[in-house]
Amino acid sequence: MDAERLLIAGGGLAGLGAALALRQAAPGLSLDLLEQADAFSEVGAGVQLGPNAVRVLRDWGLEGGLREVAAFPIDLQVRDATGGALLGALPLAQRAERRYGAPYATIHRADLHTLLLQAVRAEGGTGLHLQQRIGALELLPGAGLQLRTEDGASWPAAALLACDGLRSRVREQLLADGTPQFSGHVAYRGIINMARLPPHLRHNGVTAWLGRRMHAVHYPVRAGQWLNVVVVVEGDLPDGPVGWDHPAQPQALWHSLGLLPHRDLHQVLEAVPLWRLWPLFGRPRVARAADMVRGPVALLGDAAHPMRPYLAQGAAMALEDAWALGRLLAAQGGGAAPDWPALLQRWAQARWRRCAWVQARSQRNGTIFHAGGLLRWGRDSAMRLLGPKLIDVPRLYAGPPPI
Repeated sequence: MDAERLLIAGGGLAGLGAALALRQAAPGLSLDLLEQADAFSEVGAGVQLGPNAVRVLRDWGLEGGLREVAAFPIDLQVRDATGGALLGALPLAQRAERRYGAPYATIHRADLHTLLLQAVRAEGGTGLHLQQRIGALELLPGAGLQLRTEDGASWPAAALLACDGLRSRVREQLLADGTPQFSGHVAYRGIINMARLPPHLRHNGVTAWLGRRMHAVHYPVRAGQWLNVVVVVEGDLPDGPVGWDHPAQPQALWHSLGLLPHRDLHQVLEAVPLWRLWPLFGRPRVARAADMVRGPVALLGDAAHPMRPYLAQGAAMALEDAWALGRLLAAQGGGAAPDWPALLQRWAQARWRRCAWVQARSQRNGTIFHAGGLLRWGRDSAMRLLGPKLIDVPRLYAGPPPI
C-alpha cells in the first residue's frame, strides 16, 4: 500500500480546491485526484462568492485571476416580483472590502473551475486522472484504505477526500444514509449576453425578486459581459430521469411561475435564449463531526453538506472546507507523514457547526423568500424598515473562522 498517498474523488470545485490547498500546504504530498468525466469541465451557471469565499481564493494566490473573469456587484437589491417595489438594498463593493476585508464577487462557474484547475496544474505534483468512476471502498484493518474504480483499477491510499457531489458514491458506502431527497423546489437557469438587454437592465448588481412560492435572482458574470439568471419555483419533480440538469422549455417556466412578473423581470426572463432545469435535492443537515469524517475518509462540499441556493453559499462552503484542511495540514509542519484520521477528525470538529448553521440559514431563507399572506407582509415591512441589517450576514461573511 502507498502509505502516504492521499486520494481525492471528484474534480469539481471542492476537489480542485482541496488539491490546491493541500499541495500548497505540503508540496511533497503524494496526491492523486480521480474524476469520472472524460474532461475537466463545469456547467454553464453562475456562482456568488461572498467575502468569505474571496478571502479563501486570495489566500491561495488567485485574486488576480479572479479579478480578470469575475464581476464585482455594487449592491444587492431585493424587489417584489409582481409590483417591482424595492424592499431593501445592501451596498457591496467598497462596503464589503471595508467591513470584511474582501469584495463580493459573482462568477461563471466554469471560469472559477478553470481558475482552480490552472492553479493545481501550475503547482505541479498532483496526478489528475479522468474516466475514473468510483467503485468499491474498503477500509483496511489498522490503517489506510483501498478504492476501486469501475474499470478495475485499484487505488491504495492513506486517506480519501470525497468531493464527488450530492450523489456521492463514497458517502453511499461510508454512511449508508440513503439517497438525496427532492426538496419540492425546481430551479430554472439561464445566461444572457448583456448586449441583448435594454440599458436600464444592465445593472452591475445582484437583484433578487421575491414572490409567492417563487423567487428569481440575476447578477453579472464574465467580467460583467453576461447576466446569470436563476428562477426557483415550488412544484413536483419533473418527469423523466432523475438528475440535476435538464433542458427546459420557456412555456414550462411561465406556467410554473404562478404570477405575472413585473415588466423588468419579465424582460429579463424573455431574453434568456436557453433554459436549463435543475430539480433541487438535499439531505438532512450535518449534526455532528461523524457526518463528515469516518476514519481516513472525509466528505467535502456537497458530498457532506449540500446547500439550498437561498444563501448562495454552496461553492463558498466547499472552498472553505478545502482551505481549512489545508491550514491544518500546514500547521502540522513537515517531517513525518500525517496521521490522517486524527487530522481529518480535527478538521471535521472545526467545520461541522458552521456548515450546519449555513444549511439551516439557507433553508430558512427559502421559506422567507417564497412567503405569502401575513408572513410575506411581515417580511416586506421588516425589510423596508431595517434593509441592510436583514440582508447582511456578518457571521457568514466574516469567515471562514481561523484555524
